[in-house]
Amino acid sequence: MESVRGRSTKPPASAVWMYLAIGGLVAWLAQALPAGIQTPAGSVPPRTAADDGFTDTPMLPGTSWHVHDPARPHPAVVTPATTPGAAPSDAVVLFDGRDLSRWAHHGTGADSDKLLEPKWIVRDGYFETGARTGSLYSRESFGDVQLHVEWAAPSAVAGNSQGRGNSGIFLMGLYEIQVLDSYNNKTYADGQAAAVYGQWPPLANAARKPGEWQTYDIVFEAPRFQDGRVVKAAFQTVFWNGVVVHNRKEVIGPTIYRAVAQYSAPHAAELPLMLQDHNNPVRFRNIWVRRLGRYDAPEK
Repeated sequence: MESVRGRSTKPPASAVWMYLAIGGLVAWLAQALPAGIQTPAGSVPPRTAADDGFTDTPMLPGTSWHVHDPARPHPAVVTPATTPGAAPSDAVVLFDGRDLSRWAHHGTGADSDKLLEPKWIVRDGYFETGARTGSLYSRESFGDVQLHVEWAAPSAVAGNSQGRGNSGIFLMGLYEIQVLDSYNNKTYADGQAAAVYGQWPPLANAARKPGEWQTYDIVFEAPRFQDGRVVKAAFQTVFWNGVVVHNRKEVIGPTIYRAVAQYSAPHAAELPLMLQDHNNPVRFRNIWVRRLGRYDAPEK
């Protein structure tokens, strides 16, 4: 090998031996490692018993399961919506912008056991309360649920206090979360928007301006009855426009006006949802509900 300006370009013997050693090691590894042990990029290593859990761990209090128990049921798979606020895969869509086929009015008097076709108007992807046409009930009944509702009070302000964009969302037709235009509209605290009406004001007033769409995300736990009396009260968790305004707040009884609510009589485990006709125009859209399962339910 020729030299450059008197210096040899031949690599030193130590470098040659290093290159040979590395090349030999790579070749040996390629032959020596079994195919199952090779882990190229993107591959999954083999599972071990510990991947499935343990049975030599302590028992979780109040359950029949060990910590990390391999036999514990796995939750059902739910596909979330691709856009915020849209219904996940296991939801019952009660209004998708097209019709009120999942809703009805309840008859009165001699027709109280009849379901009547809705009179509220559907247009442009929403529906609007019809003054003095009666409240609207879901045809299907629900108990413990996650409920998503979007609503809007009129952009033109008319009235004040309880006479301005008033409606209500009644879980089981009995337990109300108030709908009201509460943007610069003073009223009694336990009657403003997002209140557990007549019981608990919301933790914050997250009202948007009149005419703007607002969102309620409600987690409702139905009451439980035994031997003719309540043994577990209802609870409400509410997010209003993304702001938590009730954090698993106990409901003291079915909604009542100007009186103290109480659980006076047992009722069914599931009952229809109700949207209130309060003689004020209010718009609704994108309503869906999910029944809440229980922990450790058997796998299907």
